[in-house]
Amino acid sequence: MEIPRYNQAILSDFRNAKTTQSDFIITRVDDHVFIRFPKDKQSFWSPQLHLEINEVDENHSVIHGLFGPNPTVWTLFMFLHFMVAGVFIAFGIWTYTNWTLGQAFTIQASITILMVLIWVVLYFAGSIGKASSTSDMRLLNDFMYNVLGIEQDKAP
Repeated sequence: MEIPRYNQAILSDFRNAKTTQSDFIITRVDDHVFIRFPKDKQSFWSPQLHLEINEVDENHSVIHGLFGPNPTVWTLFMFLHFMVAGVFIAFGIWTYTNWTLGQAFTIQASITILMVLIWVVLYFAGSIGKASSTSDMRLLNDFMYNVLGIEQDKAP
């Protein structure tokens, strides 16, 4: 969204909010602001809000926002996906090789199918986590609008 304010003024608003409230942890790196819940309020699926506040000119800024999972959770899910993919490919090749050679391939085919089932379970686990964190995303969004001093109905 485009804001009719200088980006450094917006960044200083977030820096001030960091010291005046304790509901969220605010971290700033250059033009990036990360807003997340404190450890005692976090669950496994707690999201964070990453804002990039870019200067258009001296009177305008553009804010790009992205809700995302905790980086640790994201890394875990990517690791599990890559492991499942690797096992799927390896056992798929082994199944095909045994099949073309006319040897027994029941165990290899079973593990290949099991990897597909694990992929489906990972997908639904991620979907459930995403759905369960909707209210947390709304809290982060409301906090961002509050710091910006913009009413959500009138947001640009």
